[in-house]
Order: sequence, then structure tokens, then C-alpha cells
Amino acid sequence: MVYGKKRLREIDRRLRFLMKRLEVLEIVDYSPQQDGKVFFGAYVEVENDDGELAHYRIVGTDEIDVKKKHITINSPMARALIGKQEDDEIQVQTPEGTKIWYINKIQYTPFANA
Repeated sequence: MVYGKKRLREIDRRLRFLMKRLEVLEIVDYSPQQDGKVFFGAYVEVENDDGELAHYRIVGTDEIDVKKKHITINSPMARALIGKQEDDEIQVQTPEGTKIWYINKIQYTPFANA
């Protein structure tokens, strides 16, 4: 019985948190002016000098999903990508040092093969 009350308090706490988040959430719609540049919501394909490909989508902090390769707009990779165009070179600061990536593709719909 005690476990049930504890679980109910946890659920209530999470519900209050989510209700507060709903008040400040903002829907960001796609705009044709974004074509060709990386902005919030973009799906981006990048490649490094070794030919390794990576696919990311830039999302808000509440939408991070490592399995889907969704990265927060505050991440070093996303900060380096914002405002860039296809064929641009970006430098990303990582704990291992500076990494260089090249932007192959930018779109605002999911990649078919990613």
C-alpha cells in the first residue's frame, strides 16, 4: 500500500512538471526560407575526413532521442551546424579535441535511409 502512494506522488510530480512545460512550449513551423540552411528541426547528414557518415535532427531539449539521432539545439554539434549550408565545413569542439565535419545534405523531412 505504501508503494502505491509513493508511486502516485511520483506520477503527480511528473504531471505537474509536464503541465508547467506545456505553458512555455512553442511550436516551430517549417518555413520555405529555411531551405538550404540548417535551422531548428533540420535533418542533417554530415561526413568526416574518414568518410564516416552521421545523420542528426536538431530538436529542443525535451525531444532528445539518442536512438533516433535527435540532438538538442544546445549541443556542440547543433551549435556548429546552425545557419550553415550544404558543402560547408564545421568544427565541433569535443572532449577529444576539435573534429571537422562536412555538411552533405540538409532537409526538413526524415531521411529515407537513416
